[in-house]
Amino acid sequence: MKNFPVKKLILLFLLLSITVSVCEAQRYKRSTGNPERILFGKSLNTKNVKYRESRAVVRAKKKQEANHRRQDKEYKAFVKENRKRAVKIQSPEVQARMLENRKEADLKYKEKDKRVSKSSKKAGRKY
Repeated sequence: MKNFPVKKLILLFLLLSITVSVCEAQRYKRSTGNPERILFGKSLNTKNVKYRESRAVVRAKKKQEANHRRQDKEYKAFVKENRKRAVKIQSPEVQARMLENRKEADLKYKEKDKRVSKSSKKAGRKY
């Protein structure tokens, strides 16, 4: 009867030593990967399939892109002319004030842009 607790202790230490060795075996990076990959090797469906679009589709895309560029160009020209006209119809005093306000706004925008880029650089270095 006195040997009974000793046997329990021996079994307990044996069991703990086995579990520790199993845990240490899984500690390495290679063993934490996908076990199916180890068993079956590389997957077969990893190819990137390349396909060519038909000529009509390519032509239509190019035409659409050219049309989009033309519209952007026309819009920018329209906005520029409209701004010139807005200034032109004003009296000379108002024209001078508008010009001065535009210069001030541009200067403030540049300062703000510098300040924002400077603070974002600090944040980038911080993290």
